[in-house]
Amino acid sequence: MVPCVIFEDEHLLVVNKPAGWNTHAPGPHAGEGIYDWLRHREPRWATLAILHRLDKETSGVMVFGKTPAANKSLTQQFTEHRVSKKYLLLTDRSVPKRELTVKSALVRVGEKYLSRPPHAGAEIAETRFGVPALAGTDRLKAGLQTVEASPLTGKTHQIRVHAAEKGFPVLGDTLYGGTPAARVFLHAAEIFFTHPATGKPVTFHAPANFNADPRLVLRAALIDPQETDAFRVIHGASDGWPGWYVERLGKFLLSQSEQPLRTDQREELARLAKIFSASGAYHKILSRQVRRTTVAEASPQLVWGEAVPERFEICENGVRFELGFNEGYSTGLFLDQRDNRRRFLTSHIAADFPLFPSAILHPPSSILNVFSYTCGLSVCAARAGAKTTSLDLSKKYLEWGRRNFALNGLDPAAHDFIYGDAFDWLRRLAKKGRAFDAVALDPPTFSQSKEHGVFRAEKDYGKLVATALPLVKPGGILFASTNAADWPPEKFFADVEKAIHASRRKILQRHHVPQPPDFPISRAEPAYLKTAWLRIG
Repeated sequence: MVPCVIFEDEHLLVVNKPAGWNTHAPGPHAGEGIYDWLRHREPRWATLAILHRLDKETSGVMVFGKTPAANKSLTQQFTEHRVSKKYLLLTDRSVPKRELTVKSALVRVGEKYLSRPPHAGAEIAETRFGVPALAGTDRLKAGLQTVEASPLTGKTHQIRVHAAEKGFPVLGDTLYGGTPAARVFLHAAEIFFTHPATGKPVTFHAPANFNADPRLVLRAALIDPQETDAFRVIHGASDGWPGWYVERLGKFLLSQSEQPLRTDQREELARLAKIFSASGAYHKILSRQVRRTTVAEASPQLVWGEAVPERFEICENGVRFELGFNEGYSTGLFLDQRDNRRRFLTSHIAADFPLFPSAILHPPSSILNVFSYTCGLSVCAARAGAKTTSLDLSKKYLEWGRRNFALNGLDPAAHDFIYGDAFDWLRRLAKKGRAFDAVALDPPTFSQSKEHGVFRAEKDYGKLVATALPLVKPGGILFASTNAADWPPEKFFADVEKAIHASRRKILQRHHVPQPPDFPISRAEPAYLKTAWLRIG
């Protein structure tokens, strides 16, 4: 079960949404909201429906419908104001009364809403506020006060607008005059309604934890620590640290930036190490001149703590992978492909989009993993029962891949590992009449081989797709991914589809995915990973 899920039955899915995650994707290539991420994650969640929303920076309990009957019932209850909700907020301003009710018309002006006196024809928003006696006293000691808010209507931003109007804006809500803080301290603590199937009243709670680090709460909502101990902890400017990236890799932390660690970064790294009980922490200086950097220069350096072994293991979705800090630029696994590896592991791409139709599961499905690196994707596919072929230009990485197979109880001898140039081998395999149920393309943005010469993703990706297509069986899957940050997603997807149409193949089904939520997307930290899952006719 995903950690953020509070309750699930045949009709409802109830979650505790963390702050910093949209309810739904704000745009086609702007990152998945919690709704999108959940709906495409499990086949049984394919019919999830949004019944109400929380702002991106608001945390707390949310209810999704799973059946048409549940959706109809709950929509009617929301419309008739028969759903009760209780929020908690923090403010560093004085609340004028222990109890008050605010009733006004809300008018949108740009990004915000303004409160206006009720008037004929206006949609009215009404909010009831109260200061809990004990909680309020406790918070006042720290200069903060807890306030309960019950929206009697369901208008966008109404709690935030009404609190600001009465002089106690939510802490962190700078849009409405609140003091800057780590997050907007507004939390949906409780929701009450009539269960659509049983007709009985139900209440769901999501306790507020305003003292927690919102970045870590976000990761804890989507990552099961029993299954995964490798993920991104700090993603640059999106997490308030421009140019600095930190990953948890099992028992170690890996820090990365273009400069040596500053004092504040060292302090934050030590704090995170304590939280995760890390054995040691490393820092790697990122270079834009990767090809001119020696392995020693590109490898992480110990900051403090225990030195990492030459090889160590991490766990991702229950799959074991070997990593190493002395191999240069990469440690052996790109964490931003975690959700894509899971799609191969579960044979499920998205809502109503299985990886393989059940008819071709026997005999085992066949997968060609081009630019396979250490074969992480191949291992996941093999765990799901597929016969895999891993192709890479590096013998060292293919050997690493074999070790990853063995780590997971998979016999490398039962799978194929091909060393050589991708274009050369794609043509060879096509001449031999080979075809696969899925072909995965995740090339580096820049590479060079003796056979093919220089490969640049933005210039040559279409040619790569055209060369790979003859190996995709009718009804098979083409997985096309790139981390070329300066390549707009619209252009990447258009170039991939153009190559497919030029090869006179049809796209029967498509699904586009960005980087996972622990690589949060923001204006200051735009999306860079782009992946197309395409069923080809």
